[in-house]
Amino acid sequence: MILSDKTIMKMLNEQTLIITPMTPEQIQPASFDIRLGNTFSVVEDTPSGIITLGDEIKYRTITTDTYLILPGQFVLATTMEYFELPDDLTAFVEGRSSLGRMGLFIQNAGWVDPGFKGEITLELYNANRCAIELRAGRRVGQLVFAKMDSPALNPYNGKYQGQTGATGSRVFLDSDK
Repeated sequence: MILSDKTIMKMLNEQTLIITPMTPEQIQPASFDIRLGNTFSVVEDTPSGIITLGDEIKYRTITTDTYLILPGQFVLATTMEYFELPDDLTAFVEGRSSLGRMGLFIQNAGWVDPGFKGEITLELYNANRCAIELRAGRRVGQLVFAKMDSPALNPYNGKYQGQTGATGSRVFLDSDK
């Protein structure tokens, strides 16, 4: 069941769902608008030109209120908001159509597990031939919350729990190397 604005507001008031900072205008009829934070990370070049899944990936991270994403560039960004989901709530991350029509793709796993706590890292890709100026605080997408039929037996407690800022891949920590 997808949550309505009424249920989102109720959960926020009861503090069973935590979102900070936020404004009431971010609550939409069936979603919550997410805003762009101010940290951006870009994968650093490797001497071999190859990224492997078993080695830690190095990133260059900057903090700025304005970021120019170049044509064909991939960058990690973060939400301005910090989230704490209860064990019986999940969320889908969706990009804004208005930004997609400019050629800005918000690529990510698209899923927030029940029990997750942290800022959400966004993978941005500029498919346009022109650079696109990104500004912290601008709406870039939305979370669509879905109530689960029961609380998760094993709520999220993985390698991204508590993340803040544009957090790089931690795939090198996977046990199936």
